[in-house]
Amino acid sequence: MLIALVIIFVIAYAAIALEHPLKVNKSASALIGAGLLWTIYALSTGNHNLVNEQLGESLIGTAQIVFFLMGAMTIVEVVDAHNGFDIITSRIKTTRLTSLLWLVGFVTFFLSAVLDNLTSTIVMISLIKKLLDKHDDRLFFAGITVIAANAGGAWSPIGDVTTTMLWIGGQITTLAIMKGVFLASIINMVVPLAITSWFLRGRKVASPVESVELGHRDKTTPFEQNLMFAMGLGILICVPIFKTITHLPPFMGILFGLGIIWLVGELIHNKKDDEAKEHLTLARALKQIDMSSIVFFIGILLAVASLEHTHILTNLADWLNKTVGREDVIVTIIGMASAIVDNVPLVAASMGMYSMSQYPTNSFLWEFMAYCAGTGGSILIIGSAAGVAAMGLERIHFFWYVKRISGLALVGYFGGIVTYIIQYRLLH
Repeated sequence: MLIALVIIFVIAYAAIALEHPLKVNKSASALIGAGLLWTIYALSTGNHNLVNEQLGESLIGTAQIVFFLMGAMTIVEVVDAHNGFDIITSRIKTTRLTSLLWLVGFVTFFLSAVLDNLTSTIVMISLIKKLLDKHDDRLFFAGITVIAANAGGAWSPIGDVTTTMLWIGGQITTLAIMKGVFLASIINMVVPLAITSWFLRGRKVASPVESVELGHRDKTTPFEQNLMFAMGLGILICVPIFKTITHLPPFMGILFGLGIIWLVGELIHNKKDDEAKEHLTLARALKQIDMSSIVFFIGILLAVASLEHTHILTNLADWLNKTVGREDVIVTIIGMASAIVDNVPLVAASMGMYSMSQYPTNSFLWEFMAYCAGTGGSILIIGSAAGVAAMGLERIHFFWYVKRISGLALVGYFGGIVTYIIQYRLLH
């Protein structure tokens, strides 16, 4: 059974990677893969109650991420419909592509630490569409956004789901992870930024044609524009605070905020006729979000969950521990593996493999794992939630990312590793 599961996962993964030449949507491949994996698992075991219980657990985790993604994408869409992002884009005056690249990179990096890497990617790619007209330029910026978002999320306890897992589990503390991983995360982003800037030097910013949006622009007042921008950004920023205070999962905070911004939108547009307010409503925003990407997310998360419940990932971690032995090499490999499979079950397996008595809070293993698992997903476009979101929002092909961005992400990844190890040895 285990061999069959691995083979099916590899085939499904290959089909996702070869989406463009096969001309088969990656969502279909992910859903078929998930269906086959769970079907074989259910038929191969005699304990059907256990399988249903595990599937229910996986569905809960998947649904939380999907609801959060839907809420964040809808809020971004509403802000965009009100031309809210013009508040930022109108203040960016640079005409040099390299200057804009550095600005986008650093804004994404710090925004990801405050929000999370997924939401930050959605927000920044929406901004990039407002700033750049050429699709090729937007693809490079989207790639850098994924790297910067994952790097920014790694050093914050609320910036990446794996760092949050380690934080909640007691393996790391807030100040320690921020001080320990910040420098490595900066290097992880700056190195790809510097290399990309070299190739884009001398290029000018090609902005979208202004007249395209005039039809919508004259239907929103400055008050509506500022209010929706402030509310949208405020809701996204308040989600981590909501989680900290209530201990409820983030999706509950984003749905709560979505309800508030929906109500406000209805109130400020209630005197307009239906035609004037049609493109400003939440109902239209829900239709505009990319459901194909969300369905792909569901399929890939359920597929990986089957590998987790069949202990394939745990067995892999145990094999690494016996074969390799060295902590730094094992964690480096785990980080690179997170580019292929979801980093959440990998980190969960690692947390179960190493005891807190042997590796206490804020030890080298846990901090290094937060960095590697958080940033290793940037190496491939489907290796992180930020990458999957970017893939859907900008129609990034798997092999384009491999050719143009994966090498940059890999150099940044190992640059951060060297930085962290040197820093750790100097300070400890």
